[in-house]
Amino acid sequence: MPPDNAEIQTRTNAALKAIKAAYGTADDEFGATLFVSHHLEELAAPYWEKHLQTAKPAPEQILDALVLQSDFDEEEDLDSLDFTLPGEVTNYVLCVSFDEDGAVEAISMES
Repeated sequence: MPPDNAEIQTRTNAALKAIKAAYGTADDEFGATLFVSHHLEELAAPYWEKHLQTAKPAPEQILDALVLQSDFDEEEDLDSLDFTLPGEVTNYVLCVSFDEDGAVEAISMES
């Protein structure tokens, strides 16, 4: 049975909060920090202008634009959530893993 919407929203909020808190820290070298720097280098100004109304967004704007990309078919799907940029512009996601108690365990950039 798929998870309920309230639990999905709770974990989504926790994941986004953890991503924003981790950005720029030494422990986040291969997570949100890499995701933001990679996409700032790789995506052209028209993409940013369309989605964020600026040619060169601040890292916080990019993190605020993240969208949930996970599919929810089974309970265990809540073990991790994937976030990406809007508009199907990248194959990269930020994967947020949760422990058995529902606390954020890890954040990594994956393709």
